[in-house]
Amino acid sequence: MVDYQEVTAKIVAWLKEKVSAAGAKGCVLGLSGGIDSAVVAALAQKAYPQDTLAVILPVESSPEDVEDAWLVARHLGLRAVEINLESVYHSFLAAFNTREPAGADLAAANIKPRLRMAALYYLAAKSNCLVVGTGNKSEIITGFFTKYGDAGVDLEPIGALVKHQVWELARFLQLPEKIIEKRPSAGLMPGLTDEDELGFSYRQLDEYILSGTTDADAVEKIERAVLRSRHKQEMPPVCPL
Repeated sequence: MVDYQEVTAKIVAWLKEKVSAAGAKGCVLGLSGGIDSAVVAALAQKAYPQDTLAVILPVESSPEDVEDAWLVARHLGLRAVEINLESVYHSFLAAFNTREPAGADLAAANIKPRLRMAALYYLAAKSNCLVVGTGNKSEIITGFFTKYGDAGVDLEPIGALVKHQVWELARFLQLPEKIIEKRPSAGLMPGLTDEDELGFSYRQLDEYILSGTTDADAVEKIERAVLRSRHKQEMPPVCPL
């Protein structure tokens, strides 16, 4: 049984330690309207109540996601701003004369989190803050993130928690029920949930991470995802001379 009061205290203390060690004064994070960013926002707010900035960065995002991000910001009393990057995104694609809809083109879709990363670092640098990530252990292990996009951060406070533990922590933190019950989606392609993209459920993935086994039909898919994304876990290799 996980003691989420203890988990919360540890993460909040860790955030304070890391931010202070960097000579920074607070946290900047992207608020997507999903469960992971809501949990991280709540933890960052506890660590730095006056110096946490939540940034809502829609790029062809669903109106519901933007509404949910603001719901979380209001619920937590967060300092938040919304910056629409859609025109930047389309200008970027136009430079390459691409006409393929982003929903059908993963390379184009991955530009969205990379633009958000650049925006977060700009705002963090302006205010002497660190960029705080929202990745959980289930995503990190399987590489379910955009390299140099949503994984381009300074700190990963919930990176040791599997997805179902993030849900449990959200309940402990008394986040809005709508956010807790919402089906997780990366939002890169319209209508696709995380589990649609992964090809297995979070239940199966978390069970595999915690016990080393799960339903036979999911094990091979999970292990393939882990192997395929190993390069995402490492710094770029340097050629030895």
